[in-house]
Amino acid sequence: METDNKNQQPIEADAVIVGAGPVGLFQVFELGLLEIKAHVIDSLPFVGGQCVELYPDKPIYDIPAAPSITGVELAENLMKQIEPFKPTFHLGQEVIKVERREDERFDVETSTGTKFIAKTVFIAAGVGAFQPRTLPVDGIDRFEGSQLFYRVKDPEAFRGKNLVICGGGDSALDWTLKLVDIAESVILLHRREEYRAAPASVSKMKALCEDFQMQALTGQVTGFEEKDGKLAEIKVSGLDGVTRRIPLDTLLVFFGLSPKLGPIADWGLEIDRRQIVVDTERFMTNIPGIFAVGDINIYPGKKKLILSGFHEAALAAFGAAPFVFPKKRVHLQYTTTSPKLHKVLGVESPVFD
Repeated sequence: METDNKNQQPIEADAVIVGAGPVGLFQVFELGLLEIKAHVIDSLPFVGGQCVELYPDKPIYDIPAAPSITGVELAENLMKQIEPFKPTFHLGQEVIKVERREDERFDVETSTGTKFIAKTVFIAAGVGAFQPRTLPVDGIDRFEGSQLFYRVKDPEAFRGKNLVICGGGDSALDWTLKLVDIAESVILLHRREEYRAAPASVSKMKALCEDFQMQALTGQVTGFEEKDGKLAEIKVSGLDGVTRRIPLDTLLVFFGLSPKLGPIADWGLEIDRRQIVVDTERFMTNIPGIFAVGDINIYPGKKKLILSGFHEAALAAFGAAPFVFPKKRVHLQYTTTSPKLHKVLGVESPVFD
């Protein structure tokens, strides 16, 4: 895997893929089989998209030939599968501009200033760029990144800390169960008595509370106190109308992620209910050379499944080939029997008796 070199000059690319989730990663593979090299851009600082961001350890049961696989495992397997094609990743940046050039290619630019001149663009951005839903308490945002966090990058960073975790969904419960053995103390705070997380996770959490290994409170953060420039305690309003003060070292908030189309809405694409309209022959948008695959697109009969996105990626790659190789005829070949594809994949051709 190659990484972004922040080249000041525009990078000439056969294909730019917006989104490094499972469908975006498989799009690299399908393009690679046709000898089309891809650059992949994602607003998240890691690959895997929604699978890794929202349910990294939750099993997925509808991936063909994988009876059960986690989001992290799926991303890892896809990364291994695309290794022969050496894609270049540009992570932690958002595409802010896509404009057609006079030569029919596209000017593409990201939020960090990386620029491309691309023959084709593939939008595999899931339901858009994810932004965490923040805690609606005035002034508390100044502690973000030091004591207030909306994502966990390294669980060890919270070792020995007194944690308050806000939320009632899978992310909140999953991290509560993981961090309870790392932190000095854990308090789970949710605005309702009912949780949206998996029942097994809720049962485990309640068992830990009964065993006095953690606490679970019902209420909402309505204020905070600081001492010596640090967040010292939060004010929590309970369902009983009482406001309590909870001392803490670190506050983790998991209110979910809000998907936003963001700049994609301004690229001149036909959009229906926040999704990009495509045909079902090539999964091309109303702009020739721009394709949309995965949850971001819409067409009659659309089903938001990862396996559907894989199918779309295959047809989109064939649809893109004429834009990349206008004078070359592209034929369907099978990875099982094609010596050419074996060469592209870097594997030996089998000998059949």
